[in-house]
Amino acid sequence: MKGINKLVIALTAVCLGTALILGGIYAFTRDTIEKQKREKKIRSLKSVLPPTDNEIDKDYIEIDGGKDRRGNPVKVILYHGKKEGQLVGTAFSIIAHDGYSGDIEIMMGVAPDKTITGIEIISQKETPGLGDKILKEKWRSEFKGKSLESKTDKGIPFLDVKKDGGGIDQFSGATITPRAVVKAVREGLKIYERASSKS
Repeated sequence: MKGINKLVIALTAVCLGTALILGGIYAFTRDTIEKQKREKKIRSLKSVLPPTDNEIDKDYIEIDGGKDRRGNPVKVILYHGKKEGQLVGTAFSIIAHDGYSGDIEIMMGVAPDKTITGIEIISQKETPGLGDKILKEKWRSEFKGKSLESKTDKGIPFLDVKKDGGGIDQFSGATITPRAVVKAVREGLKIYERASSKS
């Protein structure tokens, strides 16, 4: 019995010592981790907007983004990019739920005139060499300057893949992925329009 008690005391001491060490490491690195997270977020926001000079991650509003596929309410955070006090664009994150291999997180920027200033793929699990072509700058640049009102030469809404009559390239053998991104971007523009009409 005494042997078991000694073992319990020894294990408890080891666990407490490990917890204290881990707690100390976390406390020591917490500020660095938070700083790196903030810098990554700012880079992501600025990547889809024209040049800004404000603390973009601190200048935001939270709006109702409708409901997800399960009927749960979705909140969207709109980050305002400003230059010399003037709004030059709004950046926010949206999710394409219809990707071939799962959800695709997209950061998009929208100018005050409701045109897209840029899109960035934040996370995705699409097939290498096929669906992951959405990461290419050339493809993402097709969205720039476009809005819900943009049309193709044939007068068809531009924000759709070419296979569906729009102006955005799809990839041979991987139409599902670009179609999901385009659909999410269109939804993002609608969210932005609703927010603009209320402000």
